[in-house]
Amino acid sequence: MSNIAFRDASVVVLETSRTKVSAIVGVHDLLRPPTVTVSARVGLRKSSRTNGSFEDTAGASSSNKTSTKVIDYIVGQQLDDALAAGEDVVVSWPFADGDIRDFTAAEALWKYVLFNQLGLKRTQNESPVLLSFPHTLARDAHEHVCQIFFERFNSAAVSILERPLAQLYATNTLSGLVVDIGDDTTEVSPISDCLIQHNCCESIPIGILDCEKYLASLLKTNESVIDALSPSSEPLEPSDLQEALIALSRHIWQEGLIKILESDVAADAEEEGVTNIAAVLVAGKEKAVIESGMKKRANAKQSAAEQARAKEIEALDLVTTEFREKEITLGRERHRFLEPLFDPSILQGVEGVEEKQWNASQPLPIQDVIGRAVARTDLNSRIALWDGFFVTGDCTSLVKGIAPAIQARLTPYLLGNPDIQNDVQPKSVRVIHVPEYFAEYRERGDGLAAFLGASVVAKVIFADPHGKNFVSKADYTSKGPRAILEMSPSLL
Repeated sequence: MSNIAFRDASVVVLETSRTKVSAIVGVHDLLRPPTVTVSARVGLRKSSRTNGSFEDTAGASSSNKTSTKVIDYIVGQQLDDALAAGEDVVVSWPFADGDIRDFTAAEALWKYVLFNQLGLKRTQNESPVLLSFPHTLARDAHEHVCQIFFERFNSAAVSILERPLAQLYATNTLSGLVVDIGDDTTEVSPISDCLIQHNCCESIPIGILDCEKYLASLLKTNESVIDALSPSSEPLEPSDLQEALIALSRHIWQEGLIKILESDVAADAEEEGVTNIAAVLVAGKEKAVIESGMKKRANAKQSAAEQARAKEIEALDLVTTEFREKEITLGRERHRFLEPLFDPSILQGVEGVEEKQWNASQPLPIQDVIGRAVARTDLNSRIALWDGFFVTGDCTSLVKGIAPAIQARLTPYLLGNPDIQNDVQPKSVRVIHVPEYFAEYRERGDGLAAFLGASVVAKVIFADPHGKNFVSKADYTSKGPRAILEMSPSLL
């Protein structure tokens, strides 16, 4: 049993998703967002490759029975620089499948984050580590990860938390339905009383990258956008234009210029002429309210012609943004960004998407996938699931209206048999969010829920010297890598 409590300042949170690794040292009273975030990819130069030792992004997993060593891989800024310089580098994403393709590559990534970015010292490593992984991580992978962190990194203690649980914990909820919109995959995880219902989890191979390509295809029909990006005086090559359109799509959602709903939800109190000062201060929105008031006063001084033009722009829902030193005006097509999630069939013929290999037939819409996941759960748990509907992912804090848009499409799965009225018949879907009292997460709480939830858990478990929620060095010495399974009920 673990018998030591660790200082909050020494705790490491290491959150590993399919495409990113985020980390921080220290879980103080004011929980902070990650101080380090790197792409979960590694590179191998041609001179370091051996036959059969490494495959590219589209290939199958690399064999661990190769001569490739941790030091052969390049990661982080070194990899970015090598690619920018046009070096012959093969890139791989070891976590892309939701499991670990190549443990040597994974070790190279974690080593870079821990010792290069966070500045830990292997010989003096007094830090316990809370690791968060996708719920699809294999049972034997847990043991291998535990072994790496104790034997290779000299960690003081190790705990592993499933990512959907971390995301739900960030909302202060123990049962619910987590929808995680990733770069290439969207996952649905029903959770009852802190246990992921693994046999009910679903996913679709559609994510933000597909939505970016779809929006790029819509922007290609906007003449003003094309004229700005590729003027007749200096036209771009087709491949360069496609790259620019995708980059513009990414810029649009990351700048918060998209809202999924056609009309906003209820107007804020300040829009109705009444400003709740206390609520504004608690929510950290005082700056936005001040700017809104200044804008209203400026509009009041506009001429009739200027006001008419402003109303016209508002009606057309136009917005101008600066992209690559150019002013680009966008229309309502930008709000169709997430349509592929609701109707995957519209991706047919979209440039870049046809290269994506889907295992079976065309994926189901996200609302159908959610409905199917809940239908497979125990009948008595469904009300609690629908009462904690949480949509997360990088885009959710920046793209307005995602959760309500999905919520509106879930009505058919709540109706059931209208003649049956009982206590287990769900009647509504309640959307939940990360509470605003997490001050450092007010702007991007829903998007960073996995990291926030992992930080909360790390702060609790490593402060309890009698807890069984982590593996200490003593535990590892007596039981070996298998010790990690004893703190994970779903793996026993």
